[in-house]
Amino acid sequence: MTFLARAVMLTSVLAIAACTNPDRFGTDADAMAGANAGAGAAVPGSAGDPNSPAYFQQTVGDRVLFAVDQSTLNDEARTVLNGQAGWLMENRDFTAVIEGHADEQGTREYNLALGARRANAVQEYLVSRGVASNRLRVISYGKERPIELCSDEACYSKNRRAVTVLAAGLSS
Repeated sequence: MTFLARAVMLTSVLAIAACTNPDRFGTDADAMAGANAGAGAAVPGSAGDPNSPAYFQQTVGDRVLFAVDQSTLNDEARTVLNGQAGWLMENRDFTAVIEGHADEQGTREYNLALGARRANAVQEYLVSRGVASNRLRVISYGKERPIELCSDEACYSKNRRAVTVLAAGLSS
């Protein structure tokens, strides 16, 4: 048997084997029931599900911004953090890592310290709003993880932030 004949036969066998169970991903009726499950029903885990990390990130807000060389929370940041605290109090199976970031101006050491102050300010605020401190951890990335790369204020302002990253699992 030639190489080409073997390759064609092997491909045919694999193609037939892949089609042997047309219901391996659930029935079409199951898929339709899920798609039509109640008007306005949220798909679990989606941004429409108020208990999902996607909802937290997109609707509640996962980040707060800071002024130049500052780690104090402004009114807008406190509003976002009030929403985060409420979500975390309702969803106790989640823990969070609060990442502190800085813009690329200044030394690496200065920006690591500034990022730590920003992350700590967020952690302290969330704890003051009732979130258990053992559910929160802080880390500073300083200027090492910018989300915008350019040398003007529009980029710098987006990089001066603290981001609350959720993790599933019970706190210790």
